[in-house]
Amino acid sequence: MHLFYTHTIVGNSHTFNEEESKHAVRVLRLAEGDEITLVDGRGGFYKAVLTNANAKHCSVTIIETKKEYGKSVFHLHIAVAPTKNIDRIEWFIEKATEIGINELTPVECNHSERRVLKTDRLEKILISAMKQSLKAYLPRLNEMISFEQFVGRPFNGQKFIAHCRSTSTLPHLKNSYTAGSNVLLLIGPEGDFSDNEITLALNNGFKEISLGSSRLRTETAALHACSIINVING
Repeated sequence: MHLFYTHTIVGNSHTFNEEESKHAVRVLRLAEGDEITLVDGRGGFYKAVLTNANAKHCSVTIIETKKEYGKSVFHLHIAVAPTKNIDRIEWFIEKATEIGINELTPVECNHSERRVLKTDRLEKILISAMKQSLKAYLPRLNEMISFEQFVGRPFNGQKFIAHCRSTSTLPHLKNSYTAGSNVLLLIGPEGDFSDNEITLALNNGFKEISLGSSRLRTETAALHACSIINVING
């Protein structure tokens, strides 16, 4: 299946930009009459046929439309402190998109080793992972924000903070989350959340949870939490 992403589908026809046109015609060697699939990142899943295989402006006609394709009944939002090694957070974003996530927010914490994050490349990774996993929804990637600003924002659902302090006495995420519920998870930096940050989160309605007895890297913890929520929701 050849899958393309575009957020500008209107009506029953669409023309690719030059980059996508070149990829379709010169790389994939698609010709007029070939069928492809389009997704718009908002739940639209379209079957289309090439009507003009031009390397600069390739055109298609849509022959079948599915709305809200693969829509989840819950909203999963993970707020994570970006790692010093950018490859690790890119890996997390890619795999979380493939597994299933709705929203991502990079947060700057007291112990953060990365305080600047460029989102252009991350957006491309999100799109690629969405296409790879045949999804029709593109996760929302927010701009980086300070921990203090983020935790005070309203959220309609369950809110959890995972940290490495006294994990043996904390309830596990799998026993704390209610299937079908919207959920917001806070995952800290390599140096963990500070005591003040944990207290601030608790004062803003977050509940402390454990992700198990193993000490996990930031990106591993975030992906593990993502997997748990998706498994619980079937």
